[in-house]
Amino acid sequence: MTAYRCPARRFGQAIAVFALFWASLSFPPAAATAETKNAVPGPNPLAAVVRVKTQALPEARTAPYLGHEREGSGVVIDASGLVLTIGYLVLEADRIEVTDATGKTHAATLIAYDHATGFGLVRTVTPVPVPPIELGDASQLKARDEVLIAGFGGPSATAVAMVVSRRQFTGAWEYLLENAIFTVPPVLNWGGAALIGRDGRLLGIGSLLVPDAVEPGVRFPGNMFVPIDPLKPILADLLDDGRRAGPPRPWLGLSTEEIQGRLFVVRVAPEGPADRAGIRPNDIVTGLDGEPFENQADFYRKLWAKGPAGTVVRLQVLQGNRLKEIPVTSMNREEYLRVKQAY
Repeated sequence: MTAYRCPARRFGQAIAVFALFWASLSFPPAAATAETKNAVPGPNPLAAVVRVKTQALPEARTAPYLGHEREGSGVVIDASGLVLTIGYLVLEADRIEVTDATGKTHAATLIAYDHATGFGLVRTVTPVPVPPIELGDASQLKARDEVLIAGFGGPSATAVAMVVSRRQFTGAWEYLLENAIFTVPPVLNWGGAALIGRDGRLLGIGSLLVPDAVEPGVRFPGNMFVPIDPLKPILADLLDDGRRAGPPRPWLGLSTEEIQGRLFVVRVAPEGPADRAGIRPNDIVTGLDGEPFENQADFYRKLWAKGPAGTVVRLQVLQGNRLKEIPVTSMNREEYLRVKQAY
């Protein structure tokens, strides 16, 4: 883990200096790459940032915690109208609208959602008349590097920020992201926002507001971004089939909170594998197939190593004052979601 403890005075000075630098920066035209072979070079990457507005299906399983109406940002990444955003905005979408920087709204369809990364892809029915942004390389991004966070809405939705750490991130929803990007100060329009490097290329997509951007357990609010690099090897699969190649991971429908190495169940997906097996909120998961795990990330890795979706795993679960072994038949999460597919 790389972390940077950022004193307020020094941080303020760094942001002020970078703001002056960014104001005078002339972005170079974006060169075409294998990932964005249809891209039309443009001098201003901010023009590629769009609004993504969705209406979820009436029976959407994610509606209780994500809502039926969702709105955030996205980024145009090729000339055909392909827009990259954060996946939770488009999960189980019934209608999708994309609004470009000129204020024009375009109907769009869902192309793909990848749970492993959290990325979502939509394509507008007609091309968006803005210059697409080029995908960058986030692998070299490190603490103290300056970046630009651009949400839809023009200058008021754009902010200079600083990377304060690169580290693993685990989410309660059976989600594990390697080498996530954490930035400060926090911005409020993070969902689907573009993380742009000094070369004008896209380095990440906004995912969350977090209380501990600098390091776990240290209260310092900021944002978490999904780095762009994991998209590149799966982009062709997502465009062709709507999903990455290979067998889907086993999914339990189990939301947990890690406390001292144990997983406290905070929610189970209704009619999901864990729910059907009899696991309930407030249960404590202590083992997997008779073996302990170190933490939430270790639990996920061991679960995914058991085999593809459909694999039966035995969870050791403390229910009240009784320790039980509960077999759970995992499933493909895509089959659980009620998705209006267009691919």
